[in-house]
Formats: sequence, C-alpha cells, structure tokens
Amino acid sequence: MSPLVIVLLVVISVALIAYALMPRKTEDQEAILRRMTGKRSTEQADLLRKEAKESVTKKMVQKVAPIATRPVMPKNAEEMSRLNVKLANAGLRRENAATHFLASKTILGIICAIVGVVYALSRGGDSQQIATWTIVLAALGFMGPNVWLSMAVNSRRDQVRKGLPDSLDLLVISVEAGLALDAAIQRVGDELKNVHPTLSEEFQITSLEAQMGIPRAESLNNMAGRTGVPEVRSLVSIVNQAERFGTSIAHALRNQADALRVKRRQEAEERAQKTTVKLMMPLIMFIFPAIFVVLAGPAVLRLIDTMSNSSNL
Repeated sequence: MSPLVIVLLVVISVALIAYALMPRKTEDQEAILRRMTGKRSTEQADLLRKEAKESVTKKMVQKVAPIATRPVMPKNAEEMSRLNVKLANAGLRRENAATHFLASKTILGIICAIVGVVYALSRGGDSQQIATWTIVLAALGFMGPNVWLSMAVNSRRDQVRKGLPDSLDLLVISVEAGLALDAAIQRVGDELKNVHPTLSEEFQITSLEAQMGIPRAESLNNMAGRTGVPEVRSLVSIVNQAERFGTSIAHALRNQADALRVKRRQEAEERAQKTTVKLMMPLIMFIFPAIFVVLAGPAVLRLIDTMSNSSNL
C-alpha cells in the first residue's frame, strides 16, 4: 500500500470515529433550530447557533475524555491532588481540568504515533524503523502537555511575582487610609485588573471566599496554594502573624513591600550580570567569524595571489 492510501485511510477512520461519537439531534436542538428560523434578530440567531455548537463540542468531550484518561489516570488520590494543584498554579481551576489534561496526553500521543507510522512508511523504512519512529513520536506527544503545563505554571508565577510589590503598596495605602483588610484586598483586586490581571484575579477570589464566610487566614492560605509563589506564602504568614499578635498590619505590609522591592532589584541586577556570560556563545559562533572574515579576508586573498604568482614564475 502506498503512503498516500494509508494517510487517506487514517483520515477516513478518524472522521468516522468522530462522527460516531457526535451526539444525535435531540428535541432541544430541534427547538433551537425552530427558534433560529423564526422571527428573531440576527444577533439572537448567532448566539443560539454558537450555543448549539458549544453544546455539541461539550458532549463530544464528555464522551471522549473518560475513555482517553483511563491509560494515564493517577494511581492514588495523592498524585491526583498534586496534579490539581499544578493545574491551579497554571490558572486551570475548572472541575474537569484534570480530565481534559489527561485526555490530551493520550490523544496527542496516539496522533503522534500515527504520524510516526505514516512518516516511516513514506520513507520506505523497515519494521524496526517504523517502531522507532512510532515510539519516539508517541513519547514526545505524550510528554508535550506536561512541558506546556510546566511552562504555563512558570509564566503565571512570574506574572504574580512581578505584580506583588505594586499590590502591596496599594494594600498599605488602603489600610492606612482606614479600610479593613478584606475591603482593601477587594479594592486592590479591582484596581489591578488592567495592570496585573493574574494577581487581580487571585485577590478577587480571596475576597469572594471571605464574603462567603471562609475565615480570612484560610482564604489567604488558599491564595498561596493557588499561586505557588514563595513570596505570597511569606506575605500570608506575615499577615496571619500580625493578626494573631495584634501588631500593625500596615507596618508589616510596608516592610514586606520594601523587602520584595529590594529582592526584585537584586534579581534584575543578577540578570544584568549574567548578560555578559550569555553573550559569549553568540559572539564566538556568529560575530567573531564575521569579523575574522572582514579583517583577515583581504590578507588571505593577497597571500593566495602572491603564492600563485610565485609558482608561475
């Protein structure tokens, strides 16, 4: 069989499987279609059409995800808890986030394995090469979501870490102006929405938890667990200790803001000092050869010309 026929068969098989998993037309969808064909505005029809597509996609995901997560399901509750914490650190806090993440690993691994088989067959490889390409690409596809999740966690932590000194300054100003700590957290969450949206979201969630009746210490600890940033954990510990011992919260927040600002400046200076070392490899590999060609090129050409003339004589 030619590679083109194999690729065509794989595409047809995937399309048939997707069609089999698609939900059938129900009475609700028929009612939506009837409402769309009635005397309604274009915006309402577009909204209903979008909701219908989202419902179909959601049902497909709900059917496929449990099947795809079985091979990679964590063995115990502890591993599942660590996965949920890591997803929360990346900003994925939905109830089915873990299921979708695990399903993506299986589906991506299968797709990469199929690509490996097709690529090996197209190059006319034997069974050993086919197995090698299949295993390598399947492993890469299986580990791809883990790499993406680690990058998302690190990026979100950097965003929280960069916005923390500014948020502490606003907290100090709000508390010294007479606001309670809960009201100051809510105000800071609203003010940082456009500048530091990630940290603003965390403050807003903390404020909502406090309004729901959760103790302030517990809501702050939840924020530290969601972010996974050591500076936030330190801030939560200082606030809890200040409330427990009856000291000034504004003074504690001001000291913490000064410490974070000094730490941020030191990190910037450290990165600046590392720049010279990081520039060595680009200089050696790209810039120095070009400079050597420009400086030594004419001399080398003149030397070659002189040697050729002397040989002719």
